[in-house]
Amino acid sequence: MSGFRVYAVRYAQRDARRGEHFHGYEPGGERSHPTAYYVWLAVSEEHTVVVDTGIARGRAARAEGIDYRCSPVEALAELGVSAESVDHVVLTHLHYDHTGTAHEFPRARYVVQQAELDYWTGPWAERISRERWLLDDDDLAHLRAARKDGRVQVVDGDAFVVPGLSVHLVGGHTAGMQVVRVATARGPVVLASDASHFYENIESDRPFPILHSMTGMYGAFDRIKELAGGPGLVVAGHDPLVLERFPLSGPDVAVIAP
Repeated sequence: MSGFRVYAVRYAQRDARRGEHFHGYEPGGERSHPTAYYVWLAVSEEHTVVVDTGIARGRAARAEGIDYRCSPVEALAELGVSAESVDHVVLTHLHYDHTGTAHEFPRARYVVQQAELDYWTGPWAERISRERWLLDDDDLAHLRAARKDGRVQVVDGDAFVVPGLSVHLVGGHTAGMQVVRVATARGPVVLASDASHFYENIESDRPFPILHSMTGMYGAFDRIKELAGGPGLVVAGHDPLVLERFPLSGPDVAVIAP
């Protein structure tokens, strides 16, 4: 089997502040620090895999300050990838900005960690109201319906999704946060998603402030480094620098591995 081609596809951006992105206050926390919103695409001769599905158009319209350029499904279509052609969708975690268009992939099998489902649907779910804004109930309902239809692969820890593409439970940001390791011609690429929102998080050992476990965040940084073929093969989850560190095939598409 040949390796995967991997792309980061930006569909939105927000002009945020530095203080939103690092645990603990620091001087200058009000300085501008933009947030980019991506979905990731991994394509081989055998498989088309989408990692996370971004924010739904309706949710973006209600959010403050998001420059929503197009829906993730539209962005993928511009690359010649139809929603119907996607065979797997990996959901790294269940925050609304990573699950919003999952329902638009009619043939895909969804991959999610058991720990993530347990957190949002288990006996404690009604007592985590302070975090409930991070979950979209419609997205969760779709995932539950898909599971009844046999379209959800629930994993517990590390697992291969298809040959050459695996998921790895790291926790930290959420209870069931997983990263994706992809075999490419450049070596193993790790799509970190929110296990490291920005390169500065992992490179300066500074966790993002929305977290499930502080020590888990540090452990996730270490695991990402172990899994990647080198520091140049880590893809941060929300960093505009992704579009500077990798070649572009368009203003919003970084070619992680051709």
